[in-house]
Amino acid sequence: MESQNSVPLISELPEKGERGKIVPGLAKEVWEESKKLWEIVGPAVFMRLVLYAMNIISQAFAGHLGDRELAAFSIASTVISGLSFGLLLGMASALETLCGQAYGAKQYHMLGVYMQRSWLILLGFAVLLAPTYVFSEQILVALGQSPELSRETSLVSMYMLPLHFISVILLPLNKFLQCQLKNWVTAVTTVAGFPVHVVATWLLVQHFMLGLFGAAMALNLSWALITGLQLAYAIGGGCPETWKGFSALAFVDLKDFVKLSAASGVMLCLESWYYRILIFLTAYMKNAELAVDALSICLSLAGWEMMIHLGFLAGTGVRVANELGAANGKGARFATIVSATTSFLISIFISLLALIFHDKLALIFSSSKAVISAVDSISVLLALTILLNGVQPVLSGVAVGSGWQALVAYVNIGSYYLIGVPFGVLLAWGFHYGVLVRIFTLHISNMNDVHIIFKGCSFSWVKGLKLNFSLNFSFSEMNGRAKSRAIF
Repeated sequence: MESQNSVPLISELPEKGERGKIVPGLAKEVWEESKKLWEIVGPAVFMRLVLYAMNIISQAFAGHLGDRELAAFSIASTVISGLSFGLLLGMASALETLCGQAYGAKQYHMLGVYMQRSWLILLGFAVLLAPTYVFSEQILVALGQSPELSRETSLVSMYMLPLHFISVILLPLNKFLQCQLKNWVTAVTTVAGFPVHVVATWLLVQHFMLGLFGAAMALNLSWALITGLQLAYAIGGGCPETWKGFSALAFVDLKDFVKLSAASGVMLCLESWYYRILIFLTAYMKNAELAVDALSICLSLAGWEMMIHLGFLAGTGVRVANELGAANGKGARFATIVSATTSFLISIFISLLALIFHDKLALIFSSSKAVISAVDSISVLLALTILLNGVQPVLSGVAVGSGWQALVAYVNIGSYYLIGVPFGVLLAWGFHYGVLVRIFTLHISNMNDVHIIFKGCSFSWVKGLKLNFSLNFSFSEMNGRAKSRAIF
């Protein structure tokens, strides 16, 4: 029975004798580990960069319409849409465990079932979250935002409602393909969608002068195209072993599926929502539109760079999980060191670029001299933010690979909400440090986050923890249930 339940998370591990072989020379060991890492990181980084670039392009076009338009688009895309997207992304992350284990157990048909189950759950949550888009004006006004900015933000939020439901299909699709090591599909489809987005944004915003409506519609169109291409590949014959058609099993064990999603969902949401809360609180400051513009531009630039390190988070999680599954704590530590070092070197390079071009960073988003000057004044803190981004996601990947999602959730509560937000509010309104403190609180939260995660994961390795990545039910039992239900 134990052999049925113990299923590797990603793939079968090498034989014990092979694990014992030591590659001569540290340089060669680093090279071999780097190749394994980049095989996972490369496609993940590429896809994230392209998708994020689409959001940046839309925001840039909105910024050139005016300061208020930029502030409205930033709040709508980062706060209103961002809050719901973070939750849906977290819920979809349950597929990383279930689909990965099912694929490793060669229960290929279950991947399609899990994806359908995820679609159902995400659709339910998307419907529950839709009122935040519809009533965003009333919500923002009730929270003290200016009526003019709230009204503009509400319009943009309504324009982005199609994107909200598109993500219900796209997010599980990404996980479904990733678990089969078909990352190239997501890369190719995002490449296909990118030029369409650029052309559509220019046509709708500049040529037809549709303003914020055009910027949002272009984003909806490009994401719909990417989703359609991936869906056509997945169910149109590209995944014959893992997609067997729509199954009644999709309606089974939904409660357990939601429970499994909770830890990953909370972990991602708490971190993602913190950045949205920063922008939202900034809107309460004096000269709020300028403050929101400056902070949103800095966070957008840092977020673009963050896409690289989120790829390292995924790669580190896979490598650490494989090594710990083989009871090789030293291998997990070595994989972490290689990943963290590589990620940190990249962040050093990008932070130097931010310092060199400090007075030109905002030109992509705005032509306003006031906005450009405000971003320039916090460019040093932006560079420091980029620097810290090179470490924290990697250590989060270590925690995920070690099965410490709950730890990361608690760490995020303490770092971001019990320390970061109160400290930021105190400095901003108690001592009137303004938008500078928003960036500074990121460093306090990130440093505390890094310290606690590193301590927790180091403790688990020192104890020689051997994790058993297994499903909480028998695949043979699931096979029996599958035979008793028709595929329709």
